[in-house]
Amino acid sequence: MKNSNPKNPDVAATKPALSPGLYIVATPIGNLGDITVRAASVLAAADVIAAEDTRVTARLLAHLGLKVPMLAYHDHVADHVRPALIARAATEVVALVSDAGTPLISDPGYKLVRDARAAGVAITTLPGACAAIAALTLSGLPTDRFLFAGFLPAKAGARADEIAELAGIKATLVLYESGKRLAASLDALALGLGDREAVVAREISKLFEEVISGSLSALAHNVRTRPRKGEMVIVISPPAPAPPADAATLDAALTAGLATGSLKSVVAEVSAALGLPRAQVYARALALRAVE
Repeated sequence: MKNSNPKNPDVAATKPALSPGLYIVATPIGNLGDITVRAASVLAAADVIAAEDTRVTARLLAHLGLKVPMLAYHDHVADHVRPALIARAATEVVALVSDAGTPLISDPGYKLVRDARAAGVAITTLPGACAAIAALTLSGLPTDRFLFAGFLPAKAGARADEIAELAGIKATLVLYESGKRLAASLDALALGLGDREAVVAREISKLFEEVISGSLSALAHNVRTRPRKGEMVIVISPPAPAPPADAATLDAALTAGLATGSLKSVVAEVSAALGLPRAQVYARALALRAVE
């Protein structure tokens, strides 16, 4: 039996007979006990594991008591490795893993999935841990609408430009950052977004898990006073709603619009632009028309 597992017979016992293809396997972000039963069984059945860092994945395999052939798949070798990997997936079970969490989320891999699909290779994803989602659930900030923005650029100018693009998005923002750059990024976020409420989560699911909350500027001061190591997740509250437009602003917008547009279209445009109820805008537009 291939990939024998003397340390963990439960994994071996549940080893499935898998069809050839590419299997996207989510792995733990910290606590190795978070591996799913299905993920462990697919890794046990794999003919080869494409890993971001084979040394990191080797520790997970050791925890599971598995010995499975691995090859490195990361940005520096992806273009060279990808064609052969896709060819193997046509007749073998190929598992794709990242160092931690769900592959393709701020990790290499999307080109492999794209090209595998174009080649007619079967693709299966195994849901599991994701640091962005875990931090969002820990944050206590709105979760009904959020944007994952990955890592900010390292250079100050490019970072400021990207933050400016994010400023108007009416959603909770989720970003990754390294401990070394965390304070500078929090300062830049406070400057570009305003001093919004935010959370920094680190070591999620590990022994020293930490979640700190406060305004962006307060968090920047906190981490500058006591630097943290490793990779962090920053979760930032949505922008505060703009105050409602006053009567003079509403009248000016309606008067300008009604000079050239239809009542229906102007009401819709002004309502959306000023964030006012359509019924209120419609009533005021009728009143202005009556005065004319």
